[in-house]
Amino acid sequence: MRGSDPNKFADRLKDAAAARAAQLEKARARMAELAASKPERDAERARIAAERAAREAQRKIEKEARAKREAEEHVAAEAARLEAERLAEIERNRAANEEREKLAKLLTDQKAARDARYAARKQRQR
Repeated sequence: MRGSDPNKFADRLKDAAAARAAQLEKARARMAELAASKPERDAERARIAAERAAREAQRKIEKEARAKREAEEHVAAEAARLEAERLAEIERNRAANEEREKLAKLLTDQKAARDARYAARKQRQR
């Protein structure tokens, strides 16, 4: 502070008290300013909280819709998988039956050829 002698204890005490008083006055002015703007800040906070609640509600609705859609897709995929398995089983059975019929025809053809050879051999022997 100007005009004070820093070497005198009383002047230092007076300077410190003046500085504390200035800080206190500054804090009181700031508190009065904040008290005056408190309704505006509270309204802003309430608006932000309402917007946040609306966003959370929207997210919840979207999450439920997504879960429902995924469940429906899962059911459809499961049905398609089961249908594909059923068709594959039918195809495997058809192929197996066809293979059995080919084998049976081959065996009957082989037996007929064998019988023909046997009959021809018997015919030559007579």
